[in-house]
Amino acid sequence: MVSPELLRRYPFFGYLDEKQLRAVAMIAEEVVPDTGETLFEIEQPAEALYLLTEGSIELYYVVADELAPKLRKEFYISDIGPGEVFGISALIEPYIYTSAGRVAGPSRVLKIEGAGLRALCELDCKLGYGLMRQLAKAALERLHDTRVQLVAARAA
Repeated sequence: MVSPELLRRYPFFGYLDEKQLRAVAMIAEEVVPDTGETLFEIEQPAEALYLLTEGSIELYYVVADELAPKLRKEFYISDIGPGEVFGISALIEPYIYTSAGRVAGPSRVLKIEGAGLRALCELDCKLGYGLMRQLAKAALERLHDTRVQLVAARAA
């Protein structure tokens, strides 16, 4: 559990009322991962939504040969900065991560249990609606950033 006050600091949770903040805080924990640690891998069950409070997280798209797992290539997607959410697949069916997340340097992360958050959304439609609006914004920002990278790569 984290303090509801910690969540209140971040615009992502700005729409939550006091009761909703307490409910989300109950299923969240603050984590201090090691530099280089992989928080999640592509195609793993998405068990948590994350919010970066300090540091930097790098997202990668990973291509691997199913028959020869050692044949694996990582493609850098983007950096996550403080105040940003990542691991959004924890709230989007089929609840499977679509990228890998790795700690780029000393960082602090809020880890929010995905199943618990989905259950809260089922119980409180206003919380669920607000959360999905915030996730949609984050997803569209990432899509825009990816398009910019694609255009830059084609122009080179």
